[in-house]
Amino acid sequence: MKTGRQNKIIELVEQNEIETQEELGELLKQAGYNVTQATISRDIRELKLTKIAIDLDRQKYIVLKNRDTDMNEKYVRILRESFISMAKAQNIMVVKTVSGMAMAAAAALDELQVDGVVGCIAGDDTIMCAIRTEKETEVVMEKLHRLIDDKEK
Repeated sequence: MKTGRQNKIIELVEQNEIETQEELGELLKQAGYNVTQATISRDIRELKLTKIAIDLDRQKYIVLKNRDTDMNEKYVRILRESFISMAKAQNIMVVKTVSGMAMAAAAALDELQVDGVVGCIAGDDTIMCAIRTEKETEVVMEKLHRLIDDKEK
């Protein structure tokens, strides 16, 4: 059941411009899958779906497929284009992004597998990253600044 549902989600995301979990839920319901919002949220996370901007006012879910060097550059570009600021609260790094881009930026951070980052939680414009130690938080922030500030290369 889960595999079939997740395959259907991938199909729907690739064939439609789905902006919200509610839209995805409605399309799943039309396809015969009666699921809760929590299940949709879990499937999005497990399938590593993220949002990209399709114009100034709209975004859509996409499926992240591979982890090669070109993809790493795409993840870095997402961070650069969405980043506003970051701050440290002991071993928590708080990253502010352009409105609506926190989920994409958090997924990019997760995919880049920055050493020291235990995990990220994203809202609309804020990401909270748990870092193993307070000292490592400073190192992670320096790495992130280097990635973001290295726009000329």
